Formats: sequence, structure tokens, C-alpha cells
Amino acid sequence: MSDTTLLNQQFRLAARPVGLPKPTDWQMTSETVRDIADGEIVVKALYLSLDPAMRGWMNEGKSYIKPVGIGDVMRAGGVGVVVASKSPKFAVGDHVSGSIGVQRYWVGAADDKYGAYFKIDPAIAPLPTWLNTLGMPGMTGYFGLLEVGQPKAGETVVVSGAAGAVGQTVGQVAKQLGCRVVGIAGGKDKCDFVVKELGFDACIDYKAGDVRAGLKEYCPNGVDVYFDNVGGEILDTVLTRINMRARIVICGAISQYNNTAPVKGPSNYLSLLVNRARMEGIVVFDYADRYPLGVAAIGKWLKEGNFKSREDVVEGLENFPDALLMLFTGKNFGKLVLKLADA
Repeated sequence: MSDTTLLNQQFRLAARPVGLPKPTDWQMTSETVRDIADGEIVVKALYLSLDPAMRGWMNEGKSYIKPVGIGDVMRAGGVGVVVASKSPKFAVGDHVSGSIGVQRYWVGAADDKYGAYFKIDPAIAPLPTWLNTLGMPGMTGYFGLLEVGQPKAGETVVVSGAAGAVGQTVGQVAKQLGCRVVGIAGGKDKCDFVVKELGFDACIDYKAGDVRAGLKEYCPNGVDVYFDNVGGEILDTVLTRINMRARIVICGAISQYNNTAPVKGPSNYLSLLVNRARMEGIVVFDYADRYPLGVAAIGKWLKEGNFKSREDVVEGLENFPDALLMLFTGKNFGKLVLKLADA
């Protein structure tokens, strides 16, 4: 197969969004895949990971990672198959995971640090799972909880966005460690999934009731670890229920990402002082060299049937702009994945 016969369709960032991304913030382009040089590969994208963090990557300004440039292919992790190779590192037919971008094909050096490609084994788990519990969200939940939350058996762990990609991993890891786990999610179906399928002890439906009352009911002994994926009022409310020496893990703030007004910070932050508690951020890339440890642990639990991974798959590259918005309206149920092609 000649790699020059491949047509690559791409979504490029056309403008910095104000509030929710709109169609004019994107430009869809097409180009022929170029010939590869020695040491390079061509990866055909099969599934792309759609994550709340993508909204932050579109903004100008200093952050933990360089913003996507205007005119650049939108950044996205993904899994794919190598369809051309001039590198001993990967053979044609190898399944890989890396920073593919929102496009049908990725071309570059096999050892490119930005692409950061590594082989994955579809026999261990379905390909979408490699973008969920065995991928970046799973590693975020695993290392964020263990390294920053530092839960102990018998403690109460609360996680917001409990039915989402990171939240489902956090809660299940905490249960493996012998903790009491309470989720916060939006809607009865998501709460039922968190309790009945994932094994959480309870779940608070923030759309149906009072989060403060739910915390009082389901966390009678207070909160030892709070893993925050949403920020805003829910973070502020949980701060009123934390215990002495509690740990607050700041992973995300999806309620704030599309604000046109300044970000709403916690007004109850003095609870950290009173309870000698701490609040600390987690960026998954800090643990990249330890991903194999997290994959091995979660992979073992999956194999034993003690861990579940739920993905919400949307098909079609052309549906990327609308699919991304699902993250900010709560329409996705589980890890949001965009399917581009069959394996």
C-alpha cells in the first residue's frame, strides 16, 4: 500500500472559543498523506478520546501544556493501527496509542515525544477501553487518587463526575482499597450505574436534590478524600463536610470551563485551615513514566471481573464538534469516544 494514496481529513482550531465552542471555531481540511522517511510511521486513527481538558487546550495563556495554536490540528489522544512503517519500533498492523489529534492519519517519527506512541494489546481489553480505564482518564484517576488523595481503608471518598471517565476509575480504585465511596452525578440513570454497576456505596443526584443534604445523609462521618472533577458550587459544598486532615484532589472544573465570567473559586476555603486539610492539583502527565504500573493494576482487576469500564461511543469524524459539546451538557454516559474506523 502506498501511503501517498491516503487522504487525511483534519479538524483545525480556527478561533479561540468564547464560552462553548461553536462551528466557526473549527476548520475541516483535507490533505494527502505524505511519503514517510526512515524512522517514521503512519498511524490510522480508529478511536479518539474526547475529554473536558480539550476545552482548556483551546485557550490562550499559560497552563500545564502549550495551547493548541490557531490553524493547528486539534489535540486529542487516540488509538489506531500502524499502516506504514519505516521504523523498527513499530510494524504494520501494530495497534498503538498516542496523541493522534482530531484527524484520520498521524504521520511522524516513531519516537516522537509529542506523539508518545506505545503498543497496546486488543486482547487485553477492547480498543475504546484503552482510552478509558487503561488510558489517560484511568491513569488520572488511579494516580490522582493514590498519590494525592492517599486514601486509607475505612475512609470516606467522595468523587464528583462519578459516572464519567475519571470518576468511574476513582471510585472503583477506592473500593478496591476498602474505602466507603460516594459519587456525585447528574441523573438517576447515572447514579444507578455508579451504585449498581460500579459498586459505589451511594450516589448523590445533583440534578434532583440538595448536594449538601446528600452529603449529610451518605457521609455521616464526614469526607476524608474528595476527588473533584467539576469545581464550582459542588466543590464549595463538599468543603463544608471535610474531616480533619482531609485531602482534596483538584482534577478538573468542568462547570467552569466555558464561563464568560471569571472562574468561581471556593468561598469555603477556610475549611482547609480549620481542618488542617490540603487541596492539591493532579496533572496525569507527571506520572507518564509509571503508566505501565497503573495499566497492570487496572488490567488485573478487569481480568478478574472486579473492575468495569463504560464508554459512550459516537461515530464519524464529521461529528466531532457536536460530540465534544456532549461533555459540557452532561449528555455522555461514561467515557466519551469518537469512532473513526473499524479495526
